[in-house]
Amino acid sequence: MVFCYDPLMVNTLELAIAKAGDLPEAAQELLGRELLERLDALNRLRAEIEVGIRELDAGQGEPLDIEEVLARARNEYGAG
Repeated sequence: MVFCYDPLMVNTLELAIAKAGDLPEAAQELLGRELLERLDALNRLRAEIEVGIRELDAGQGEPLDIEEVLARARNEYGAG
């Protein structure tokens, strides 16, 4: 998988890390753990998406009832 990075994004991350360096050590640790958890979740989601794409490419997809999907989402996450 190839990712393209926007130089502005990298600069923003560097700025955030520099600012985090000014925080107390406990806050830095908490921020670091939260960032790592978010990155892990993102990587898991990407892996699940890749599996889904491969399944669709292999013809394993099924028809989708969008109303059922919306109803489940509303039930799980609340009406929005």
